[in-house]
Amino acid sequence: MGLRSEVNADVAPAAPEEFETVRVGPMEVWPPVVLAPMAGITNAPFRVLCREMGAGLFVSEMITARGLVDGNAKTIRHSRFGPTESPRSIQLYGTEPESMHSAVRLLVGEDRVDHIDLNFGCPMPKVTRKGGGAALPLKLRLFGSIVEAAVGAAGDVPVTVKFRKGTDDDHLTYLEAGHIAEDAGVSALALHARTAEQLYSGEADWSSVTALKAALTSIPIFGNGDIWEPWDALRMMRSTGCDGVVVGRGCLGRPWLFGDLATVFGDSPGTGGSDTGNPPNLGSVAAVMLRHARLLVDWAGPHGIRDFRKHTTWYLKGYPTGPVVRRNLKAIDSPNNLDRLLNEMLADLGRDMGIDPTSLRIPRSHRGGPRRVVLPDGWLDDPEDMTPPPAEAEALVSGG
Repeated sequence: MGLRSEVNADVAPAAPEEFETVRVGPMEVWPPVVLAPMAGITNAPFRVLCREMGAGLFVSEMITARGLVDGNAKTIRHSRFGPTESPRSIQLYGTEPESMHSAVRLLVGEDRVDHIDLNFGCPMPKVTRKGGGAALPLKLRLFGSIVEAAVGAAGDVPVTVKFRKGTDDDHLTYLEAGHIAEDAGVSALALHARTAEQLYSGEADWSSVTALKAALTSIPIFGNGDIWEPWDALRMMRSTGCDGVVVGRGCLGRPWLFGDLATVFGDSPGTGGSDTGNPPNLGSVAAVMLRHARLLVDWAGPHGIRDFRKHTTWYLKGYPTGPVVRRNLKAIDSPNNLDRLLNEMLADLGRDMGIDPTSLRIPRSHRGGPRRVVLPDGWLDDPEDMTPPPAEAEALVSGG
């Protein structure tokens, strides 16, 4: 049996016919696993790497609808897919129906996507203070008009929505927003079981996933929050009845989590899953790090290596490599430099070094919160108001 935390020590692999293939519009998703869109992370190189490890639905980092329509160069680059990516899933951010409709029509008309996800869950202050992300479902009629615009322009391409419980415990919008999105014709919903105020703190409230699944019966519901090990996915689906899971921070520095998920779910519905092996040793981790860095440089040019620096800490979390190794890796300036440092590390520490199992549940990346949600002045005055935020609300840079 592979290493597990105490939390998941007694979780068994999926039994034959325990779970079914998830249908998202015309697409069949197995295992029922989605890579969460993450700004600055889920670009084409990272998606390719995760897809090589396992199966599921792999969604791009957020791009802005207006940036796409206006032909912003960075937005265009972030909206491109690698030649091996199929299905092609993109996440769109928008705050008014016109640009959303135009962006979806452009993507579908040029046959650039197979699936579109709408971002209504971002809790970052630079987004919510302009009325976007997690702030938008507070204006339910405006929210509905944006979803309807996307679905109306998408034709046969499925549109899904990702959102949070609400902005805070006094403003929980997920059930009402879920009904509106279902009525608008979305193909699935994904709920991050935290409020925007929580950001990434505390534990995800899986009971909200249960409530959403009970309330909406015509479309699949995906649960998001605290999927650190493959066994968490099984626990969430068994305890909430949801149709699938969305994996975010748990896969940072661990793209092989998707391979583990495929193992515990099984090759196909009805086959049953099996136990995972132990996490990769340090030598295997180093090989994946180098491949990831080279993919990033091929995609983004020389500055791609700077983008990779943040990944080094995530990859080595739980491996006792020491502060000097981590500090040196934070200063890499080329794939060759990375290759040299990794070989030095392996010569000193050995390729067979294993991970500390207590590290499996240590959060990667965002840990902040709780923090009061910043909203535009008067945003709560009239929930029925359909006036969209000012144009600068969509002036955010795609990819975060």
